[in-house]
Amino acid sequence: MKGLAAFAILSALQLICGAFLLWDILTSLLGLTSAPISWALYELIEIGAVLGLLLGMAVSASMLWRSLSRQRRAEASLRLASGAFLAVLEERFDDWALTPAERDVALFSIKGLSTAEIAQARNTSEGTVKAQTNAIYRKAGVSGRPQLLSLFIDELMEGPLPVPPREEAA
Repeated sequence: MKGLAAFAILSALQLICGAFLLWDILTSLLGLTSAPISWALYELIEIGAVLGLLLGMAVSASMLWRSLSRQRRAEASLRLASGAFLAVLEERFDDWALTPAERDVALFSIKGLSTAEIAQARNTSEGTVKAQTNAIYRKAGVSGRPQLLSLFIDELMEGPLPVPPREEAA
């Protein structure tokens, strides 16, 4: 929130400075006159406007740099989490003693592919894929894909979600 407020203030400063300089150029170009002020004060106002634009540009560049750095760190964390998820998958597959074919089918299943899509990707029949998914579910101790997925989601969330207490019926 603090960064957003700073950005809004800098944007307003740059807008005011740019508008002043544009007004100065247009009044000269169109021959408009304004209330006379001393030449020295006028030059100081112009210098202030240019400095305001330069300051706004420097701070905006700094904010952009920090934002890009945060984005790179977030992407790195996501890659680590992705790698950790793959490590969890491999660990569970080892625990369940899945065959290489069952590992492939389990991975495709977790990615959300249908039985037909898995069969096509593995160049095998849908019946074979169904048999392999049944073997996977049996070895994992689940009854279907949603429960298989929930095993990994629970692990990523560091355990199951707490169950809220039930209200007693009156």
